[in-house]
Amino acid sequence: MNPDHITLHDKEFKPYLSARELTAAIAEVAGRINQDYAGRQLLFVVVLNGSFMFAADLLKHISLPCEVCFIRVASYQGTSSTGEIQEVLGLTEELQGRHVVLVEDIVDTGHTMRMLLDTLGAQQPASLEVATLFLKPECLLHELPLRYVGLPIPNDFIVGYGLDFDGLGRNYPDVYQAV
Repeated sequence: MNPDHITLHDKEFKPYLSARELTAAIAEVAGRINQDYAGRQLLFVVVLNGSFMFAADLLKHISLPCEVCFIRVASYQGTSSTGEIQEVLGLTEELQGRHVVLVEDIVDTGHTMRMLLDTLGAQQPASLEVATLFLKPECLLHELPLRYVGLPIPNDFIVGYGLDFDGLGRNYPDVYQAV
């Protein structure tokens, strides 16, 4: 499935990144995590909904003992961030003294990530790092410790590979850019 364009709601999208490019970036991130955390057990905290595909593929490359749990937050409406974070589904795992990797699909303004790092950091994990598939450096409004970044991208609206436009487009294996 690699159409030359897709239409979601009233918006057109063109191909941007292939599944092959995504796989290579994810393998690179996983390799760095495996190396950095050799001999330790990890807890991956996956931010839903957008990160589910990235997390699944990332974890296929992790060779360390690990656990996975999920948290759901919302900060988008349509194609732009609302700037307001609403925690929808809370974390149930104990983080104190554990090595935690927060898995996010995309960091743009950094509002959501700042809130999550503050919230999770308050539980005193042994370490707390971020693995994000995409980073929009020109949008970033917060200084964040983003140790594992798959692909820096420009400030374009993208869908596919877990990212959506008002609920549609998550199912595409490639990433598409708004026209």
